Amino acid sequence: MKDKVILAYSGGLDTTAIIPWLKENYDYDVICVCADVGQENELDGLEERAKLSGASKLYIEDLVDEFVDDYVIPTVQANAVYENKYLLGTSFARPVIAKRLVEIARKEGAVAICHGATGKGNDQVRFELTIKALAPDLKIIAPWRCNDTWKMQSREDEIEYCKAHGIDLPFSADNSYSRDRNLWHISHEGLELEDPANEPNYDHLLVLGVTPEKAPDEGEYVTMTFEKGIPTSINGEKMKASDIIRKLNELGGKHGIGIVDIVENRVVGMKSRGVYETPGGTILMEAHTQLEELILDRATLSYKKLVANEFANIVYEGKWFTPLREALQAFVESTQKQVTGEVKFKLYKGNIIKAGTTSPYSLYSESLASFTTGDLYDHHDAEGFINLFGLSMKVRAMKEAANKKDNE
Repeated sequence: MKDKVILAYSGGLDTTAIIPWLKENYDYDVICVCADVGQENELDGLEERAKLSGASKLYIEDLVDEFVDDYVIPTVQANAVYENKYLLGTSFARPVIAKRLVEIARKEGAVAICHGATGKGNDQVRFELTIKALAPDLKIIAPWRCNDTWKMQSREDEIEYCKAHGIDLPFSADNSYSRDRNLWHISHEGLELEDPANEPNYDHLLVLGVTPEKAPDEGEYVTMTFEKGIPTSINGEKMKASDIIRKLNELGGKHGIGIVDIVENRVVGMKSRGVYETPGGTILMEAHTQLEELILDRATLSYKKLVANEFANIVYEGKWFTPLREALQAFVESTQKQVTGEVKFKLYKGNIIKAGTTSPYSLYSESLASFTTGDLYDHHDAEGFINLFGLSMKVRAMKEAANKKDNE
């Protein structure tokens, strides 16, 4: 009986070519696992393709709600954004996928897990750190790093390799963007984007929406509710979180929301340029932020920004299954106990414009914030506060003046 290997399978050319390569070089029984994290029609026809390529079995796993509830929502609650722009769409999808690869490896009694991530990217790190954290005994195979046996360097090479092994599928060698899609976002790399001096060809590139210039001339109001930092409804209609993201993707794409062009610092040390479409995610993050600023006190909000940055780095680096992520998430969850309320905003040509926020836990006091003197705040108290708050600055200035005078 042959040993089994679990292949993270997308149905694309790379992972199709990997199936015969694994059988040829390892004599493994190849079991494909495709994780559905919301990539829509990319899943069509996968079972037939996997079998034609030589796989003995294909699992198609619906992970959408697990992905959203256990990975996306905690990241939104943390307000975690990598390098101020990237909403971590690919980053937090990898640990949920790798976790399921491990679960199926245990179920099938497999000895190894194989992935098709390249040796230059972040995904190899994310997949492998998760596997190491959950199943340190399993062997990991990364074909793109197997220089002795993986000789293919282009799509043309892979197509020829497949044909030589009796696999004649409708793959083309034409150039296109390298894309990764899930419910949260779609990323684009390659072609003109490889040179940061080039403007993206948005007419050719965009999948989920339009540019702000092509968005409707009329804005659209949207109302969302949250309970303990979790979105619960849009425009009065209760929905689970994954359906809320789907609806926000539709609204955001329509109004040109969430298109980001970024040169980011990869984990492996190089800079890369990509364009991300995250229409629904951008709206959700902004709505959550608007509600939090009404509810969280100054010190908590300030410290949470530090946590957000560290949380983003952890997610980006593939360190989801670590004690630090668990500890930071516990802190974040404690801050969300009163993040409940309603957020209203207008979507207009790439902008999310505030239109009113309410919460039963709001710390905003109109009587305090207004210019009218009230019983709770005496303007004269500010003088003593300022004297004490700035005392060290005043003492330092007096000391410097005295030293200067002594040296004259």
